Order: sequence, then structure tokens, then C-alpha cells
Amino acid sequence: MMDDVATDSNTPSSDRPDKQPRRARRTRMTGAERRQQLLEIGRVVFAAKGFEATSVEEIAAKAGVSKPVVYEHFGGKEGLYAVVVDREMRQLLDMVTGSLTAGHPRELLEQAAFALLDYIEEYTDGFRILVRDSPIPQSTGSFASLISDIATQVEDILGREFKSRGFDPKLAPLYAQALVGMVALTGQWWLDARKPKKAEVAAHLVNLAWHGLDGLEPKPRLIGHRKN
Repeated sequence: MMDDVATDSNTPSSDRPDKQPRRARRTRMTGAERRQQLLEIGRVVFAAKGFEATSVEEIAAKAGVSKPVVYEHFGGKEGLYAVVVDREMRQLLDMVTGSLTAGHPRELLEQAAFALLDYIEEYTDGFRILVRDSPIPQSTGSFASLISDIATQVEDILGREFKSRGFDPKLAPLYAQALVGMVALTGQWWLDARKPKKAEVAAHLVNLAWHGLDGLEPKPRLIGHRKN
């Protein structure tokens, strides 16, 4: 699909032989360019207003196109939202999994914490969209499922560490969910607080996670009155 976008002509009419006003030349935006434009606009509007308060009319107006153009590319607001969410999920997952390069488990924790905080800092609109509960059943995912995907990447690391320490490696998924969930929820809080600084937040997260793991009991016990 080709979409029109007007461009201004700065050629003075007095410089032309006929001295007649010249019609503004128009360039054409390719279908891929228009789709990208709509995705970027949708991302900003969904982050600011949420899914329910966002309309196809507003997105189309900001893009300078008619509503049918949005429907042609995405089938409607739901389709646009689903693509935006999918792209943000892949971006965050790639940043986290791509950061896990160190050999020492503590440094891996630092890298994972930094990756999430980096994403929040650099892709704030995307994170605001992800942490909202998706109102679309057919959406490609949710923040909870994304956290689960990241935790899966951590399971193998914890499993090897557990095995070397004589702990049950079958419990690695539980601890992976707990660790990643702790970082993610702290990230949600830091999204608006932005204090203390990113490096300090990462240091405190790793401090709690690492020293908790360092003193881990092979068979944890309950000390309260409730035992089941």
C-alpha cells in the first residue's frame, strides 16, 4: 500500500517563466514506512492513555491519515495494540537474555538487573504498556508471561548452582520465578520513582538476592505456628 504525505515546495513563483503558483509536490510513504509510523504513534498513545482510552481516530489523526488506513494495516485498534505489545516483549526479552554473559552467578544477577532497568530507562513507553494488564485475550502475551520467559532463562543457571551445592535442582524454577519477579516488581516501582540511581537500585537488588542465596538452607524450615 502507498500513502501520500505532502511536502512543501520552496521554489519562488517569480523564478519560474510562467510565474504561476506551483503545486506542492507530494512524496509517497511506502506501506512498510506507514506501518512503522502507526506503530510508533500507537506505542506513545497507548503508553500515555491506556488501551481503552485510545481510539483509532486519534491514532489516524496523529499520523495524518484516514481511519481505513489503520484498519488496512492492523485490522483495528486491537491488532495494532497486539503488535506493539509483541514488539516490546521481544525487545525486553532480548535485552535480558543477551546480557547474561558472565560466568559468575552474582555477576549474572547484576547483568539481569541492569538489563531490566536499562529497558525501563530507554523504552519507558514500552514498559508502561507491558505492565498494564492486556485487555485483549488474543494478545501475544502479558507482562506475567514475559517474566516467566525470562525466569526460564535463569532456571538453567540456578539449576547448575543448586546441583553444585547439593540442593535439589528441581526447585530451580521456583527460585528463578522469585528472583526475576523481585527485580520486575522493583522495576515497576522505579519506573516512576527514578530514585535512587539505576546502579544503586541494581546493587541493592543483587545484595538482597545474592546474600539470600548465599545463606540458603538446603531444606528450609518454618518457625511459626503454621506448618501447612
